[in-house]
Amino acid sequence: MGDIAELDTALADLTVKVDKLEFDALLSGPDDHRDAILTIHPGAGGTESLDWADMLFRMYNRWAERRGFAAELMDYQQGEEAGLKSATIEIKGDYAYGFLKAESGVHRLVRISPFDANSRRHTSFVSVHVYPMVDDNIEIEIKDDDVRVDTYRASGAGGQHVNKTSSAIRLTHMPSGIVVTCQSERSQHRNKDAAFSVLKSRLYQLRLEEEAAKMAKYDETKKKIEWGSQIRSYVFHPYNMVKDHRTSVETGNVQAVMDGDIDRFIEAYLSDPQFRQLA
Repeated sequence: MGDIAELDTALADLTVKVDKLEFDALLSGPDDHRDAILTIHPGAGGTESLDWADMLFRMYNRWAERRGFAAELMDYQQGEEAGLKSATIEIKGDYAYGFLKAESGVHRLVRISPFDANSRRHTSFVSVHVYPMVDDNIEIEIKDDDVRVDTYRASGAGGQHVNKTSSAIRLTHMPSGIVVTCQSERSQHRNKDAAFSVLKSRLYQLRLEEEAAKMAKYDETKKKIEWGSQIRSYVFHPYNMVKDHRTSVETGNVQAVMDGDIDRFIEAYLSDPQFRQLA
């Protein structure tokens, strides 16, 4: 019996080591170990899309909580009737970017609209972008003359002091057209620092994409996962299903997914050789 117990222990130890090796192989990109900046923007669909954006905002916050990651709100622009116009979250944790890079793309929702008096079925789209949070070791030059800095009064989440100060910051990087907003802090100085951190991360990601474009030919496989492509559908009616169009992984447990249970989709994406190479 003692020998069997020792074998069981050795097998368990070996399994842990193999799992770690597999994990290291999946998350071996140069930026995978970094924290992540995740942005959410509704697409066509009016109030319905604004509400869908807010649902995804909650989903990613719940996912971060499940993994023990810290999710810090950097910007939240509330919709007029419901939902959100845009949101930026910094997610801190080991390999946060490595996991979340699988979420970049367009997320599609099909459901009976709670905003439609005739209870018709609506389709909504929201774009999610994920960037690695860069640190001081990465050189990204941002010239003062290239950035327009605007201040305004904060609104929505984090903006309770809306009538007191113009503490929110909007940066416009004119050469690239990138616009960054931050209003999570009461201090204008802190919002400005945070906004420049996001801008630096987005410029770093842009540089990586430009370098990749020079080196790679954009074949049909590449088109499946490029920025802005539809990656996943969430169907609430006439049946329940969430399906990832890149890997064909699907589940009927829609509620669990909306509560942050999205690891099955992330892991399938990371373990697929064609997507791992291109990511």
